[in-house]
Amino acid sequence: MKTSFIKVTEPDDTLVEVFNRWDNDEVLIPLTRPNKNQAELDLRTAMTQDDLKQRLNHHHIYLIYLDDQLIGEMNYTVDPAYLFKKEEGTAWIGITIGETDGRGKGIGFHAIQFLEEEIKKQGLNRIELGVFEFNTQAQKLYRKLGYKEIGRIENFTYWADKMWFDIRMEKYLGNTNL
Repeated sequence: MKTSFIKVTEPDDTLVEVFNRWDNDEVLIPLTRPNKNQAELDLRTAMTQDDLKQRLNHHHIYLIYLDDQLIGEMNYTVDPAYLFKKEEGTAWIGITIGETDGRGKGIGFHAIQFLEEEIKKQGLNRIELGVFEFNTQAQKLYRKLGYKEIGRIENFTYWADKMWFDIRMEKYLGNTNL
């Protein structure tokens, strides 16, 4: 089992198609985007190549491959407005294992470690993320990687007929002098 990561520099139709499939997957929607109610949870969207190009202006996006099969993506952006703790030089990260074949194999662990190294190379020393209260598997992964809870945002997302917290976590990276 070989995992590899490739930075996205230009959008293409194939990538847009894959992202649209993941973004509209009923299993992934509750895990990857906040929803205010059932209508938002049921909403399906379509990204265009131009949308992805705009996203690349603010996000560093990496594709996750397992044995040459694209199975997910991870990304980070620097100092977004939605940080819980407004500390300059913070990377906000996200990860999606879009293909069922890639889940439960420890790929997320290696992917986040890779992303942390890329963030360190940029001279950043803090990472923040949000994980929904019901996503206990992701919380366990982040804790295992050294992330600590710094706060909770009440009534943040709707799923399974109720509102849930968004748990915000952070990690300070080691020495950024390479």
